[in-house]
Amino acid sequence: MSVFLRPPSAQEAVLSELRRRIAAGELRPGAKLVADQIGLELGVSRVPVREALKVLEGEGQVVTEPHRGYFMAELSLDDLREIYRMRELLEAEALRSAVERIDAEGLAEVEAILGETDAASERGELAEYAAANRRFHFAVYSASGRAPLVRTIGQLWDASEAYRALFANREAHRAAAARDHRAILRALRSRDAGESIRAHDAHRERACVALERLLT
Repeated sequence: MSVFLRPPSAQEAVLSELRRRIAAGELRPGAKLVADQIGLELGVSRVPVREALKVLEGEGQVVTEPHRGYFMAELSLDDLREIYRMRELLEAEALRSAVERIDAEGLAEVEAILGETDAASERGELAEYAAANRRFHFAVYSASGRAPLVRTIGQLWDASEAYRALFANREAHRAAAARDHRAILRALRSRDAGESIRAHDAHRERACVALERLLT
């Protein structure tokens, strides 16, 4: 029996493309977002574009200015610190469960995705790198089996996509992240929850410090 795969709605397709552009650094902070222009580029009407922009506005990635329209939000150090603090708490919860539950197949998947992440970094393909980097981390979090927790972490990642794009734009930052990723994988393989959390915390803190320097 064939499996029916429902195609994404126009709004979902537009939102996915806008997220890709944010992750690749193509939509910079403060950039104006013209719904008609985006719709023309993507071959859709302005309605699904506006719906997608409203989703991004709800995440704090887009702002609306009266009589001027939509703009990419400017980056904020206070917002960055708040988001990363919430991630620290929630990701630690996911990691404790993931270390207990992840099996050999799950570890192999994490390692394979890590290879894709490194390859995209070496090619300088920032959108591919961002997508693979996210798959790597969420393969770990999802091993926890705690779907509501993982969804909430995903929302925080969505809200900070533009920050990660700024970080990933530099080769040295991606190289440091690659070393952190290997430390995370080693901790998973050793079934050491404490070390896994420490490796993630160090990885997150390194990115936060680098972003603070870039934003000041």
